[in-house]
Amino acid sequence: MYREEIKVLDCTIRDGGLMNKWQFPDEYVKAVYNACVESGVDYMEIGYKSSEKAFSRSEVGAWKFCDDKDIRKVIGENDTKLKLSAMADIGRIEPEDIAPAEDSMLDMIRVAAYVHQIDKAIWLAEHCQDKGYEVTINLMAVSNVMERDLEEALEDVGKSKVPIFYLVDSFGSMYCEQIERLVKKYQKFLPGKTIGVHMHNNMQLAFSNTVTGIIHNCNFLDATFMGIGRGAGNCPIEILMSFLKNPKYKIKPILGVIQDYMIDMQKEIDWGYHIPYLITGALNQHPRSALKWMDNPETKNDFVTFYKQVTDKEDL
Repeated sequence: MYREEIKVLDCTIRDGGLMNKWQFPDEYVKAVYNACVESGVDYMEIGYKSSEKAFSRSEVGAWKFCDDKDIRKVIGENDTKLKLSAMADIGRIEPEDIAPAEDSMLDMIRVAAYVHQIDKAIWLAEHCQDKGYEVTINLMAVSNVMERDLEEALEDVGKSKVPIFYLVDSFGSMYCEQIERLVKKYQKFLPGKTIGVHMHNNMQLAFSNTVTGIIHNCNFLDATFMGIGRGAGNCPIEILMSFLKNPKYKIKPILGVIQDYMIDMQKEIDWGYHIPYLITGALNQHPRSALKWMDNPETKNDFVTFYKQVTDKEDL
């Protein structure tokens, strides 16, 4: 499976932070950074780039904002081959919140948007390009997008300067056949652009769907340490890097962080496969209802009641 064009992007802090409001200890963020450097990861997404008009620092941690001073405090100047990324959600960032790349610790800005926001996403991504950043657009919740709306969005992206476009399984609801179909559609509408994949694990398919993307020439691959991420989590980076046959990728540093930090962390942050996440994934629903259900220790294991709450069907 060795392919030189493949890039692995770790989003442990950014996606994992959805489970604890980005309130990771500096020691842990530093450990993840060091492991990414030592294991040959190409990009580390250290959090979100957000406006303080949209979020309060009394409620969320530093990695919801990714200010340079906070990054330098933890990792120094990053004189390594590892590139740093942050995600910007449409509607939660102001253009002036993004400094020129030459004055920033960040190398890449990934713009996340829903299909009705695609024009704004293209504008913001090209704005970041003009400031010197590498950029991607991550189209969220594509499993709920009407075909014509998707094609119109792809046509607009195809005319843009944005070089990388992501297929995102936001709800962890898709199977390999759907991934294959969508990748081929993206490639048809976006000739010359790179396709990335970001998969969620509600139905235990994040890794296999990532492999499907690899087979069909997707070259940006998202993953996280021990699969940490919103709800059911993401493709585990230790599995992905074991699969890739690139000798530059090494899993031992990642295993060290999992061993030293994440086994205990999982006792406090309950991510990973759970039945409520399976149910929302199988129903192609946003996991917010499952996340709320899982927050209540008295109900989290009452799967039948949750199932009745989200659907009146007798079976999936």
